[in-house]
Amino acid sequence: MTDGHHGTATVKDPVCGMTVDPARSPHRAVVAGVDYHFCSAGCAAKFTADPQRYLAPPDAPAPAPPPPDGAIWTCPMHPEVRQAGPGACPICGMALEPLEPALNEAPNPELADMTRRFAVSAVLALPLLVLTMAADLAGLHLLPMAVAPWAELALATPVVLWGAAPFFQRGAASLRSGHLNMFTLISLGVGVAYGYSLVAVLRPGAFPAQFRTMGGMVPVYFEAAAVIVALVLLGQVLELRARSATGRAIRALLGLAPKTARLVRVDGSEADIALDQVQPGQTLRVRPGEKVPVDGTVTAGHSAVDEAMISGEPVPVEKHPGSPVTGATVNGAGALLMRAERVGRDTILAQIVRMVAQAQRSRAPIQAIADRVSGWFVPAVVGVALLTFLAWALLGPQPRLVHALVNAVAVLIIACPCALGLATPMAIMVGTGRGAGAGVLFRDAQGLETMERIDTLVIDKTGTLTLGKPRLVGVAALPGFAEDDLLALAAALERASEHPLAAAIVGGAQARGLALARADGFRAHPGLGVSGTVGGRAVALGNVALMRQAGADPAPLDSAAEARRHGGEGIMLVAVDGRLAGLVAVADPVKPGAAEALAALRAEGLRVVMLTGDSRATAEAVARQIGGIDEVRAEVLPEAKQAVITALRAAGARVAMAGDGINDAPALAAADVGLAMGTGTDVAMESAGITLVGGDLAGIVRARRLSRAVMRTVRQNLFFSFVFNSAGIPLAAGALYPLFGLLLSPVIAGAAMAFSSVAVIGNSLRLRAVRL
Repeated sequence: MTDGHHGTATVKDPVCGMTVDPARSPHRAVVAGVDYHFCSAGCAAKFTADPQRYLAPPDAPAPAPPPPDGAIWTCPMHPEVRQAGPGACPICGMALEPLEPALNEAPNPELADMTRRFAVSAVLALPLLVLTMAADLAGLHLLPMAVAPWAELALATPVVLWGAAPFFQRGAASLRSGHLNMFTLISLGVGVAYGYSLVAVLRPGAFPAQFRTMGGMVPVYFEAAAVIVALVLLGQVLELRARSATGRAIRALLGLAPKTARLVRVDGSEADIALDQVQPGQTLRVRPGEKVPVDGTVTAGHSAVDEAMISGEPVPVEKHPGSPVTGATVNGAGALLMRAERVGRDTILAQIVRMVAQAQRSRAPIQAIADRVSGWFVPAVVGVALLTFLAWALLGPQPRLVHALVNAVAVLIIACPCALGLATPMAIMVGTGRGAGAGVLFRDAQGLETMERIDTLVIDKTGTLTLGKPRLVGVAALPGFAEDDLLALAAALERASEHPLAAAIVGGAQARGLALARADGFRAHPGLGVSGTVGGRAVALGNVALMRQAGADPAPLDSAAEARRHGGEGIMLVAVDGRLAGLVAVADPVKPGAAEALAALRAEGLRVVMLTGDSRATAEAVARQIGGIDEVRAEVLPEAKQAVITALRAAGARVAMAGDGINDAPALAAADVGLAMGTGTDVAMESAGITLVGGDLAGIVRARRLSRAVMRTVRQNLFFSFVFNSAGIPLAAGALYPLFGLLLSPVIAGAAMAFSSVAVIGNSLRLRAVRL
């Protein structure tokens, strides 16, 4: 298969023109043997339906370059819609928002415009409403009857022609494009009410007797048109403010980064530089109380760093030379020197911001329900409004045509599907922002929805259940040897070894502050251990066979060594000058809180499976230590992990896979949802739907609880929207009139429509305080 993009690092989405990384885009299509990549499923679907529409001829001019970063705006409901600068979505009519988050975000021009229009419209609509209500309810005419219609026309005209101008523009655009939406109904309802009233004032003689009241007057409904516009504008203002609030999580993350870094030059001099000037490899000083500027490694100093912004844990983490540090975390009382490694867009904080922004713009599978309903809902409402008009015009009481018009307008207004459109995206935006603050990053809304339905959790051992870094966990010395002396001899010998466990022994000796002598005559014995001379003493470190080879009897430590092996520790015996001196024990410690996290997950009904390539004895020892593991699958080769996940899914399980290494990437991708430890490899995080920033298992519990809370909110929103529209349309059409003589005023219908949107927004915003 050939690549239609010449093997470049990035390609253009043929539908919207956005830059796409083929290695990271899950959306692709093959046409005539050419592989095309897309920024979203929406663009892929459009291209597949009609590829020739988007394929430029060979001699076509090159497309214009994309606007600079930050200039692209997109729709929160239809992320495939992207354009340069603000505007309205051509599909749903919603205001677009910036694609790239920014710390000092400029005022939203749509919010400013809608706020201004609402303020003016409310000032004009209020006296109009008072005039009408005084006459209708109390029979009190505040103005002469000949003057009142003209006064109402004067008050309503600025509201309808200026205040509602964006609604008419979007309504007209929806008719041209065929994507009928809420603005179609609003513009039709307001336009009919105002147009009818305008003609009634200017040409009252054109109306037949059926339109006239008992007093011979042609009734006008300027107040309905104006008040409906004011209420819709209020709903738009509240919606835009709520959407802005969902971006606070991103802006809060961006605000964590310091503005400057303290650079230590080669000559020892120091200077404060802007954060964007930091280069990888530079040495930076982090003074007590300061924020770590970028991601890197400590080269000198000791301190405790508050990493709550990435792990959610309030307990500071001890840092010493060799420890990794993350940008925007807060240094404690000690001073540190660090080497910058990842800067700018490569830092963990920048990656978190991008993932949160991407997740907030993604669409959950459940959104398809609302999309299907919206596809036929607006045309159906227009049909119901026409039937309502005909029914009242033919069968209603006098004045029939007036009743027919009023009820048809009420149907158009109350059925406005704005609450239905907001039901899913508002909950997703708020939920993903809440997750970011708790160290749980959702790549997209699909992972957020899927996590709720998981019934089986498969967990890798090393780096997921355990820290992934072997440590010295014990030293046992026989009589005649001191523990520290024994450890110093073993560490001096291991300094020359490349074995993974050697670093754990050396690190343990350094942590105790032991001085390490030089080892001479170092020799590695494959499968046995190492030997050499330290301070004139012959030292051997390894297994039983090596001890016997060195002339030492291992029997005195047989029972102690076996007990430690049963607990999952790696044992190395030490012989000095041909005599058994003791043992050192190394193990990969279980992550703090692992047992509590697994207990919480099992309490929620999840089956927990450990999947590891380590030996069965070690795996079972870790399982016993942690508890809460239903099944252990050990000695599984990296390439076989994916097959295990596939088999579990084939058996009917809904599987989440948690891992951190490159070898876990295929399994993470094969699971229903992958959970990557943020302390692991970039490959694992790219393959997963959820990243746990702190790398702790408690993040899985938080992800599960947040998924449940968000999906519960989505269902509540959808239920309320469906029920509201199902009940509201018959009421607006006059279903209660035959029984009780009650009609629903278009003004009341407008207020009910605005209330439905506010209810959905308020219900979604409750997720900001959900307990995880």
